[in-house]
Parts: sequence; structure tokens; C-alpha cells
Amino acid sequence: MIEDLQVVKVGMADLNVVQGSGIIRTTGLGSCVGLTLYDPAAHIVGMAHVMLPSSETAREGQLNLMKYADTAIPMLLEKIDRLGGIRRRLVAKMAGGAQMFAFNSMSDTMRIGPRNVENCKEMLKQFSIPLLAEDTGGNYGRTVEMNCQTGILHIRSVQIGVKEI
Repeated sequence: MIEDLQVVKVGMADLNVVQGSGIIRTTGLGSCVGLTLYDPAAHIVGMAHVMLPSSETAREGQLNLMKYADTAIPMLLEKIDRLGGIRRRLVAKMAGGAQMFAFNSMSDTMRIGPRNVENCKEMLKQFSIPLLAEDTGGNYGRTVEMNCQTGILHIRSVQIGVKEI
């Protein structure tokens, strides 16, 4: 991984964009999904660290729109638009969505990781953004980073090592 470029960090239930040169990174993806949107012509990368599938389940008073797949992805698209990204050029990659713990009952509420993946894919379909690659599922955590120049998503995990997609 490239060390001398600017690194933009994306926290949990957060999103950000980077343009030109640099790397965007998020850590701590267990059941969360790190979703990237990339405009290869404008060298713009946006990343959302999606914690939960749908804002309809929200119980908190002040809603963090960056926390949910159904609200974070439209926000990310707006940020990319403001930088001059063109939606028809966008492509997506994502990682995470693990099932970190085994439960006796696999009710839908306990399938947070798989539901995060499903809802991210549904949102991408709604916006007609192709999903080029994914490294999702399993039962292990991940750290991901994407380079603005190359659009390569680097995925690190203790159990698996390093992958590029």
C-alpha cells in the first residue's frame, strides 16, 4: 500500500470523499459495509462506512444519516456531485458485511451484516451504479482503503491477509 499520499479517514457511521490523489480508508468493518463509489475520469472516490441497513429502524432522537445504507448512499452521491463527479461514470466496490457472531436463532434482526450488504446492493441498483467487485460475508473484520488514482480497493484482515479488488 502506498504510504506517501494524503490519507482521508472515514469513521464508523461516517462518509467522505477524496479527489485527485490520495487514499480514503476505513477500519473496523465487521458487520458494517465499506462502500466505495469511484469516478475514474475525475479521480474521485467516495466511501461510506454503513453500520445498519435501514433508517426505518432508527430509534435515536437526532438521526445520523451516515449510519444507514438507505440514507448514506444518497448523501455520498451528493458529495461526489459537488466535486464534479458524473453519476453515469460511477462504479462501486464494497467490503464487510460479516456475520461476526453465531446465534441460536438466525432471525432477520440478527443478520445485520448480510442485510447491510443486501441493502447497499439495492441502493446501488436504484441509482443504476454497477457493483464491480465485493469482498463481503464471512466472520472476520476488515480494513479497507482505495487509491484515487487507481480505483483499487485494498482489503486487509488478520485472518485472510491482504486482497485487492
